[in-house]
Amino acid sequence: MLLQTFFKMNPSAAVAFSGGVDSALLLWAAAVYGRNAAAYFVKTPFQPAFEEEDARQTARRLNIPLTVLEFDVLTLPEVAANPPDRCYHCKRALFRRILEAAAEDGFPLVLDGCNASDDAGDRPGMRALRELGVRSPLRECGLSKAEVRSMAREAGLAVWDKPSYACLATRTPVGSEITREALERVERGEALLAEKGLVDFRLRLRGDDGLLQVRAEQMDLARQLLDQVREQLAGDFRQITLDNVPRAVRET
Repeated sequence: MLLQTFFKMNPSAAVAFSGGVDSALLLWAAAVYGRNAAAYFVKTPFQPAFEEEDARQTARRLNIPLTVLEFDVLTLPEVAANPPDRCYHCKRALFRRILEAAAEDGFPLVLDGCNASDDAGDRPGMRALRELGVRSPLRECGLSKAEVRSMAREAGLAVWDKPSYACLATRTPVGSEITREALERVERGEALLAEKGLVDFRLRLRGDDGLLQVRAEQMDLARQLLDQVREQLAGDFRQITLDNVPRAVRET
């Protein structure tokens, strides 16, 4: 099935919009091929500020109304405790908020940006989407991540080459409580590292320390920056270590 066909069959829909390339292409398709679309961004402590800004800019360029829903997921014990299935509980809570808001606005159908490259067996959050009746047109149309990026580029979407981004909660080891203070430390650290030229990296929490993981092609740059970064982030991290194992493309 083509995206054109999906939106011909479902011309009115709400899009759960993260600001990334997948949901951006989905929102573009809803705007071009559908009749009535709206975007919903859920703002939580798990999202850094740049994600909301990317979402606002893309929605503005597509002339699609964007609703920002504030939700403190850390009030949910099953999320803050960070169990292995945290993503399931988090996604279920977030999408229930989106479903409620979308229904009030006249949108009974809610869509998300999962694509055909996403492994449903390894993503507990996708189970929550199925249970709630949220549909994934990119996945239903068999579009891989590479195809999504190619189509987004052809559509002129500025985020077509934006690296995949896992929420800040993934920086805390499973089983360790997630706190707002820890998330803020990570956000400040990753913002600084991005300013210095690192892309598609992770700064993971290890107690009071940080573990920096970068792609193979940026290992030399990370080594050059490490002493400077340690000094600048001394107020947030006792020590920052560079992981000698390069970060894989599809890691969270």
